[in-house]
Amino acid sequence: MMRRSACASKKTGQTNSTNPISCSPSDLFRSASSKASSKEMERIDNLFYFYANKSSGMIDPEGIETLCSDMEVDHTDVRILMLAWKMKAEKQGYFTLEEWRRGLKALRADTVSKLKKALPELEKEVRRPSNFEDFYSYSFCYCLTEEKQKSIDIESICQLLDLVLGSQFRSQVDYFIEYLKIQSDYKVINLDQWMGFFRFCNEISFPDHSNYNPDLAWPLILDNFVEWMQVKQS
Repeated sequence: MMRRSACASKKTGQTNSTNPISCSPSDLFRSASSKASSKEMERIDNLFYFYANKSSGMIDPEGIETLCSDMEVDHTDVRILMLAWKMKAEKQGYFTLEEWRRGLKALRADTVSKLKKALPELEKEVRRPSNFEDFYSYSFCYCLTEEKQKSIDIESICQLLDLVLGSQFRSQVDYFIEYLKIQSDYKVINLDQWMGFFRFCNEISFPDHSNYNPDLAWPLILDNFVEWMQVKQS
């Protein structure tokens, strides 16, 4: 039994021979748009399976390195982390099909070439103040690779700070990394300390710290950092 067309006339008592089927322009547009969207998603899926590990059904670190090579982008480029943020990827070094679809559909990228061309605009999007704090927080959480892990070792934090924040707050990041490497009180950094440093960069005059008040709710590690800076400058 043939299904009645969505564009068929709603009038009754007339046969198709005397009442030709007609579609409004909006119906035709919706139909064409739906087909185009379906084709785009098919290409996005095909691209995923090209890079995915057949055993795990995910794009793994090896697949991501191959993707980066095909885009002629270093796998340590911050824009790859931004791509993970756009996908809302949960596990470091892995993309699921759902995450891949979410990210590439939002970027309107169904080929490697389009994805490469989308990276500069993605970076602009991430660096907007309304998005960057979320990206900064995400970058920490993305690096929590173990179940129930809540902190990251100092060496990894130094690399992450340089990658995520270095281009915006070069001096603050360089000095903080220097401090983290020579101090012995902290072996790991938690999310509160990580976010505290971002707030510090945005709110505190540097390098004089003239508006820094240790009586306010700053993580203790930043009180220690400021004291270290003051001794260093004197």
